[in-house]
Amino acid sequence: MTTDRKALQRKRMWQYFIDAAVDIIERDGLEAVTIRRVADLAGYTSSTAYNYFDDLSHVKFFASLKFTKPYIDDIPNYIDPKEPTIKQWLALWDCFLKHSFHSPHIFHMVFVSDLGHTAEDMFNKYYTMYPEELLVVPEELQGLLKEDSFSERSATFLAAAVQEGYIAANDVKPLAEVTHMIWVGALVHFINHRRSWSEEKAIKFVYEHVSHVIKRYVKEDKRHEL
Repeated sequence: MTTDRKALQRKRMWQYFIDAAVDIIERDGLEAVTIRRVADLAGYTSSTAYNYFDDLSHVKFFASLKFTKPYIDDIPNYIDPKEPTIKQWLALWDCFLKHSFHSPHIFHMVFVSDLGHTAEDMFNKYYTMYPEELLVVPEELQGLLKEDSFSERSATFLAAAVQEGYIAANDVKPLAEVTHMIWVGALVHFINHRRSWSEEKAIKFVYEHVSHVIKRYVKEDKRHEL
């Protein structure tokens, strides 16, 4: 068998298992996904599945990414290239919060859970397998969606805000980290029912706090524009 045919066969097998995991999530939720159930549904043994995935968390990660497509597709609806970068970033937060609190376990799996692996490689592998899922996303944002760190995505995007005079260069990383941790903390509380939040209240809580932090980091002479 040629190298190209082997690669194609491996890709097809990989997709069989991911499609099986997606089916399980749709029917019974993310927590119902096990290697055995995925392998059985795909028509193979668990040992065969482990030839394609290091552990269960990787199967869940790749399958969960399929469920982030509504978020990816929605991004262009929130981006206005004529607006300053900092306003675009706040709009992206609005989009992200809407989708992440609608599917909290999915977004926790993709952006928070320990994968025991380089997430960047996993993002790249997924979008290599499914390049069509990025077609609706502006080209300048496609690279961001392959970043392994959520806060690094933000920092990369915010670099333009420095050039536009809205924030100082040494504030980019702290701003990205603080806003990220606000979301992570709220998402974990929401999933674990530690707050009596509805989906809408959770979104409002995070958006207000993220907005407040952003305004504190924006240079004083620019704050009135937000």
